[in-house]
Amino acid sequence: MRRNDHDVTNRIRTTDAEAVGAEVLRIYRRLYDRGAVGGAARAIGRAFSDLERIYRGEDPRFHPCDTAYHDLQHVLDVTLAMARLLDGYERSRKGAPALSPAHFALGVLCALYHDFGYLRRRADRRHRFGAEYTLVHVGRGARYLRQEAARLGLGRFARAAATLLHYTGYERPADRIRLADPLLRRIGQMLGSADILAQMSDRCYLEKCRDRLYPEFVLGGLARRRLPGGREQVIYRSGEDLVRKTPDFYLGAARRLDFELARAYVYAERHFGGQNLYLEEMQKNVRYARLLSQAKRGGLLRRKPPSTLAPGVQPCPDGLLRG
Repeated sequence: MRRNDHDVTNRIRTTDAEAVGAEVLRIYRRLYDRGAVGGAARAIGRAFSDLERIYRGEDPRFHPCDTAYHDLQHVLDVTLAMARLLDGYERSRKGAPALSPAHFALGVLCALYHDFGYLRRRADRRHRFGAEYTLVHVGRGARYLRQEAARLGLGRFARAAATLLHYTGYERPADRIRLADPLLRRIGQMLGSADILAQMSDRCYLEKCRDRLYPEFVLGGLARRRLPGGREQVIYRSGEDLVRKTPDFYLGAARRLDFELARAYVYAERHFGGQNLYLEEMQKNVRYARLLSQAKRGGLLRRKPPSTLAPGVQPCPDGLLRG
């Protein structure tokens, strides 16, 4: 039985930055000669420890993470998926450009920081919750990542790193993200794919949509839309409504994976030896969401997602949590 705080293999605890970091470095070292791993491996290790410290609220510049859906577990899960896609790419690339150790470290760094824009600075007096940054979080994270890449010794990729983050957002179509290097574009497609695969294959994905993502959508302005004439359109009425609409979201995500992100998800099959555990777990969640939409009684979502928020952190008003 897969545990709620474990990845699709049920081996790696995705709430534990040390465990995920160790697995990412194991994948990395299996790909490259030990003589070539020095600087890039150190950058990966440092990025994991720095990010965990910031998310926990131990950096004086930032409040601790308060987005219960886009939390540390989500970031670690996406990063693990990204490392596996990078591994699968390198092992199946044939005539495609090779990933250097620095390219691998770049992909991992982008995954770790892809949702950094949800964190509030201590000096912020305008926003009470990180979810209020939902519509602009990619750009905010990109600006920070550009500095972080340089600090970690990946300065030659600093500008590209900031651009790559847009593959995880929806405000800019993937084919309009400007990267001249085909290998960097492929890394971006892997990054966008890892973001979708990791969250939708989470064992508690549906519970998280109902109890955590919906309140973030309310705070971020995605639950309702103001139409040109001033009338308000309700997109999601409640957390339960968001779950009922998950199958439709999946269809859109599948199209994005296939076309905008150019089927980068297939690299997971090479990593896992022929099986795509991410797609299998995604499809289980979607099938159950369809069952829920037809059910005449509630109470069918009973899993208890783990929390990685620091003690005492309030993710959003209780009224929103109740939908």
